[in-house]
Amino acid sequence: MDSLYPVWAMAPPIGLHQRSSGILLHPTSLPGSFGCGDLGGGAHLFLDFLHAAGQRWWQMLPVAPVGYGNSPYSALSAFAGNPLLIGLDALVAAGWLEEVPRPRLPSDRVDYGRTRIFREAQLLRAFERFGRSGRAARARFRRFCEAHAGWLEDWVLFRAIKRAHGERAWFEWEPALRDREPGALARAARAMRAELEFHRFEQWLFEEQWQALRERAAALGVGLIGDLPIFVAHDSADVWANRELFFLDREGMPTVIAGVPPDYFSATGQRWGNPLYRWARIRRTGWAWWIERFRQTLRRFDAVRLDHFIGFTRYWEIPAAEPTAMRGRWRPGPGARLFRAVQRALGTKELPFIAEDLGAVTPEVTALRDRLGLPGIRILQFAFGDDPQAPTFKPHAYPRRAAAYTGTHDNDTIVGWFYDPGGGASPRTPEQAERERAYARRYVGGGEEIHWEMIRTLFTSVANLAIVPLQDLLGLGSEARMNRPGIAEGNWEWRCRRTDLRPSLAARLRQLTLDTDRAGGSVR
Repeated sequence: MDSLYPVWAMAPPIGLHQRSSGILLHPTSLPGSFGCGDLGGGAHLFLDFLHAAGQRWWQMLPVAPVGYGNSPYSALSAFAGNPLLIGLDALVAAGWLEEVPRPRLPSDRVDYGRTRIFREAQLLRAFERFGRSGRAARARFRRFCEAHAGWLEDWVLFRAIKRAHGERAWFEWEPALRDREPGALARAARAMRAELEFHRFEQWLFEEQWQALRERAAALGVGLIGDLPIFVAHDSADVWANRELFFLDREGMPTVIAGVPPDYFSATGQRWGNPLYRWARIRRTGWAWWIERFRQTLRRFDAVRLDHFIGFTRYWEIPAAEPTAMRGRWRPGPGARLFRAVQRALGTKELPFIAEDLGAVTPEVTALRDRLGLPGIRILQFAFGDDPQAPTFKPHAYPRRAAAYTGTHDNDTIVGWFYDPGGGASPRTPEQAERERAYARRYVGGGEEIHWEMIRTLFTSVANLAIVPLQDLLGLGSEARMNRPGIAEGNWEWRCRRTDLRPSLAARLRQLTLDTDRAGGSVR
């Protein structure tokens, strides 16, 4: 594949315990011509950029089909891949599409509604021609369906029935389908046979393109870091197919829900709304659903960020009738027993996980993280505030076993945070914003090029892993923010441009990576 970037000799993919660095960018944010980024040319261009910049990791958000608010953390399935990420150019190359028209969609953000309509129409065209394709492709498709039937059949039936019900949530379907009565499911499957096959086809395409991307990443010495939310969405194939594993009433509605108490992001806490697990029942199954979830995730990624790791020790239980997260209580999580069961089932000595241990960290959370040998997370943006935990986010205090970030998908960009005046919708007062700005100037430099000064500070820390969101590398402001917690609209839409991934930027980052010994064995 032709590339704008020089080719360097790279060491094989490395582990989380080695000194290295990477970039956080969700695939929907990649450049491309069809409404959102995907696993096609834009993804391979980004791999070339990472390779040229000496980066060893590409971190993403969850890659499952998005649900409420287009959030990857509110997915319709914990196992399926997002059909929006299927590269359409590859279908032209396979002969299943003659050409793909260039839609009139914005290039700087994702319009999920229009993009979904456009892309699905192209996938349906490809599916029709695939039915007349050669034996080899059809044989690969059948092998995929057989190997993944354990989750795939629930997913395709859920997706087809949901569409037939005007995308209404499963707990709003007629009781026979809502409650998975065998006769009703059999009748639905017969009536929607062709649509079930189409959704299997989508998942096969996703899997084939994903594995091709992962193989090329490995050849370039780049590992992929995924993201596993601890909770799943109420309106998901997982909850519909496994109601007995969740606290639900007879109509399928949660009796208690997940969230977090008041914190930096919200004075009333965060009321996520996910149904909570019946951990005792899950344990009696031998942790089967969770083991398969981890197995599927590690088929796709070399390492995984465990979102809300605190919840594995204790979680915030909110009565479903409460309008905010303020009135809840802490409940015990599964602890080390779950992870030991996963290790035994997968036959691995080391767990390639990053513990997202932000929030109300207790000694029990720290003990579980350390017992499992997992790196915790440090956020440089949190180092300059008044919170009692702020000192732990200062780079001079980082441990080696840590994953350090300038910010995450939930943070403002570095430039947006630095120039935020405070007040209004900001979580800080004007006085707090100015204090933090002055402190940051003293700590990282003069502030003339604040994003690079923050990145340099992060890279010079002793933390084994340093990750920078692409928006921070580009020095973009709040307009490029990925998510605003507690706000349902307008999130997850940001996209970069092809011209953003310029060779001069890769060269500058590569030099910093080499100077701070984060290239992980790449040749100078």
